Amino acid sequence: MSLAALAIEKRAVAYFVVFLLVAGGIGAFFSLGQMEDPEFTVKTGVITTMYPGASPEEVELEVTDRIELAIQEMPQVKYIESFSRPGMSLISVELKAEYWSDRLPQVWDELRRKIRDIEHMLPPGAGRPEVSDDFGYVFGFQLAVVGDGFSDADLEKYAKDIKKELSLVKDVARVDLWGVQDKVIYVNVSQTQLAELGLTNASVQETLSQQNMVVDAGGVDLHRKRFRIAPSGEFTSPKDIANLHVRASFADELSNLTGASDKPVSPERAAELIRIRDIATVEPGYAEPPQTLMRYNRKPAVGISITTSSGVNIVKVGQGIDKRLDEIIPLLPVGIEVHRIHWQSGIVDDAVKGFMINFGEAVAIVLIVLTLAMGWRMGVIIGSSLILTILSSFVLMAVFGIDLQRMSLGALVIALGMMVDNSIVVADGIAVRLQQGMDRKKAAIEAASQPSMPLLGATVIAVMAFYPIFASVEGAGEYCRTLFTVVAISLLVSWLISMTIIPLQCIDMLPEPKEGKTDTDPYGGKFYRVFRSIMERAIRMRLFTIGTLAALLIVALIGFGNVEQMFFPDSSMTKFMVDYWAPEGTRIQTVAEDLKEAEDKFLADERIDSVATFMGAGPPRFYLPVDPESPYQSYAQFIVNVRDFKDIT
Repeated sequence: MSLAALAIEKRAVAYFVVFLLVAGGIGAFFSLGQMEDPEFTVKTGVITTMYPGASPEEVELEVTDRIELAIQEMPQVKYIESFSRPGMSLISVELKAEYWSDRLPQVWDELRRKIRDIEHMLPPGAGRPEVSDDFGYVFGFQLAVVGDGFSDADLEKYAKDIKKELSLVKDVARVDLWGVQDKVIYVNVSQTQLAELGLTNASVQETLSQQNMVVDAGGVDLHRKRFRIAPSGEFTSPKDIANLHVRASFADELSNLTGASDKPVSPERAAELIRIRDIATVEPGYAEPPQTLMRYNRKPAVGISITTSSGVNIVKVGQGIDKRLDEIIPLLPVGIEVHRIHWQSGIVDDAVKGFMINFGEAVAIVLIVLTLAMGWRMGVIIGSSLILTILSSFVLMAVFGIDLQRMSLGALVIALGMMVDNSIVVADGIAVRLQQGMDRKKAAIEAASQPSMPLLGATVIAVMAFYPIFASVEGAGEYCRTLFTVVAISLLVSWLISMTIIPLQCIDMLPEPKEGKTDTDPYGGKFYRVFRSIMERAIRMRLFTIGTLAALLIVALIGFGNVEQMFFPDSSMTKFMVDYWAPEGTRIQTVAEDLKEAEDKFLADERIDSVATFMGAGPPRFYLPVDPESPYQSYAQFIVNVRDFKDIT
């Protein structure tokens, strides 16, 4: 029994399945994850090793070379790129394309083991190599916290408060701060006073290190309980450091005993209580030079970067963040402002709305064309089958865990024109047979059964045109694989619907032929006569026809070679980026001062909405194709938001 005969025999079951597919498709559409891009694995890791005081050559020979040799033993590595700077080694490792997300954790673990195995070979004074492999995170929500008249410490405090609140939003995976300065306490020692007292810098350093140690002081047993002893004396403020008594180091004591010191300390002077404040000033501050700096519209700022969990609805997450910000911002002091630099949920929402517009236009075009060519009944039948195919595809996308993103939506748009092909063939075959006077049920079964295998073969051929993308192990294959999957789902579903639901609809909706017209040749119209004439002439002049087609194929191949190839299409975001490189060795404070003129020019342009300036390193990855730049004191990047995309071009 054919599929058409089965559907006609089980009419009630078939229509119930249609109802389930419609309801399930609508529900699936609103429950599917909505993302800007498909999940894509960034196969890059960075090993950072600090070697304070070393020259670039020393870093290269003593640290970078040794780590590189260990990494080169791994067969998974595609290439290594290293940078040796004063006091720091930076090694970038790119893995081979075939290592996708499911295999990467094991590779990174092996890399860490390799690094641990050679740590003992690094010189004294070199820090422990740190492996960072989280470059695949896309921080699609970027904020800037600014405040006129507020200190850097104030901005950091309020940014941390906002971070804590946003971390609680559903499906937010991680919130990072950018541009936060490292807090330090400066102890500025007077060398003159040290010399007068017969002390050295080592005395001060040893005193500070011993006082602020966290040690286990044991406990006391009392009856049935044991009480932990917690030693006091940890530093809680700069004042605690200033009041600390300085103890002579072992070297100082030995120097005094042997008389090696130029100014040995007398017993009377040694008995004096010497505090840090007597020989030094103690001031809280920030580490110099700062590692990164950030400004928003020329104002000092702290950045907040937010990334979401995998496979979630970005639009809903954005709504949750918006709601929480609306609750937080009124509680901030007057003058503290929170500005958006990048907001991924708006981009995703526009993409989904764009698909819905394209889908609506496609359905309207199908209905209009079919109505004009074949009558309104045929237009309704084919149009409804298109809608049912899309909704059924949503159901299967939910089953296979495919989100709504750039590739899956693109696949649906590509397949829209092909989804109706099978339905048109079957519906037209039924209409022709009815016009010839055939029984409705027999006409429906015959029109669906006879071309079923040829139509299935044509559908599979159309699907397989996208298979090379799916089979590719390169990055393009991983990024674009849902293109093949969604096209396959939608076209195979369209074939199944044309074999089952279309015959039912035609039986119920197509009219009976008019009296006296059942013997009319359905292919005797003017259109068919012209088409038949063209085909007969092409067959008679077969050599000319084949030659013309071959020439067109050659022209197409030549023309295709001139088509520009790119992995990611040009973005339509209303922003652009500008990289700034100062000469190597330029201080970050100098870079910050130099960029003020550029910021003024940007903000003077009425087409520009805002300018975010990141100095010392690239901003967190906010868009999948954008690789953040490694830390450089002489580097900066502008993210410029414009009011209209057309203003960029």
